[in-house]
Amino acid sequence: MIAVRRLNHAVLFVGDLARAVRFYGEVFGFEVVAREPGADAAFLRSPFGDNHHDLGLFGVGPQAPGPERGRVGLYHLAWQVDTIDELATAREVLAAYGALRGESSHGATKSLYGADPDGNEFEVMWMLPRSAWGEFEHSAPVEPLDLGAELERWSGYSTAGGDDEDAT
Repeated sequence: MIAVRRLNHAVLFVGDLARAVRFYGEVFGFEVVAREPGADAAFLRSPFGDNHHDLGLFGVGPQAPGPERGRVGLYHLAWQVDTIDELATAREVLAAYGALRGESSHGATKSLYGADPDGNEFEVMWMLPRSAWGEFEHSAPVEPLDLGAELERWSGYSTAGGDDEDAT
């Protein structure tokens, strides 16, 4: 058994490296921490984490075919935010960039779905406190997200840090 703790970073092939760096910088606030010009690559870090890099981008040129939904390969990446309030902000940002593709409640998680300029899909999600999973402990429904109701119930409640106060 390999004792994985979490996903450390993701690497994507992109058609235009500069465009992708700009998108992830403006939408997520990612900062370029390293470049590898020989590979047409950039490595980006979230200003809210302590990782060396969270995302690697490798330019393959505009002639490369984009991802195709329903084919073998990566479906999407998921980034977690700390509060439901941050998820609401993410919805506004994604919508402003024309990148919002959908939203769902999966019981224990509340999710927004988007795509970058190359069509690489991603999820931005907030997780309920562990003590509130209840019936969702062993299920992951796909239901409409009522973000207003979730904000009323969970506004200001932090979950990404691992603390789980009594949430009932």
